[in-house]
Amino acid sequence: MTIRAFLVDDHPLFLTGVRVALQDAGVAVAGEAHSGEEALKQLRATGARIDVVLVDVQLPGCSGIEVARAITSGGAPEGHRPRVLMVSMSQDDDVVVAALRAGAHGYTLKSAPREELLRAVRIVADGGAVFSPSVAGRLATYVSMGRDLPGRAAFPELTDRQRQILDLLARGYDNRRIARELVLSEKTVRNHLSHVFTRLRVNDRTLAAVRARDAGLGT
Repeated sequence: MTIRAFLVDDHPLFLTGVRVALQDAGVAVAGEAHSGEEALKQLRATGARIDVVLVDVQLPGCSGIEVARAITSGGAPEGHRPRVLMVSMSQDDDVVVAALRAGAHGYTLKSAPREELLRAVRIVADGGAVFSPSVAGRLATYVSMGRDLPGRAAFPELTDRQRQILDLLARGYDNRRIARELVLSEKTVRNHLSHVFTRLRVNDRTLAAVRARDAGLGT
């Protein structure tokens, strides 16, 4: 059976290169998107079978990690739910672990040779898990050291300051206490939280806190 792939990347040249490589190898490219929101919209609407979604970690708006989480937790129709292969420039340990916690089934680098990428697509589409050799080595060291995912990689779409504020929010702090802890004005805290809510696509403090705690913040 021909593998059917869906591509999500905001770099047109890279997207074109991957499309050509997959098609030359007999993999059908069933769709493409340049943002996370666009990808999820198309995947929810399609009635076609998609075996694997190749997703860049860094995307405008909704990050690739958020896309992976949405797909694997029900963002695509049951029975058509694809597996997720992250394709990124980043070898950062925390980003890799964040992708895994989001449900990704593989992680390969954009700099990987063509055959390595094709092999990863086939393995993930066939139900396996795969990592670029350099990523696998770093991940093994990461796990052996007993490290867990720090909050800074859980929401790559947020700034460091926004993650600090979200962390304190997840601990149950009100705006006044957050302002005091970070030596900010309450107005500045409110402004940051407004941006956090928008980027996390939540409507209130409670939902933001739940998302944050699920990602390891607020501990």
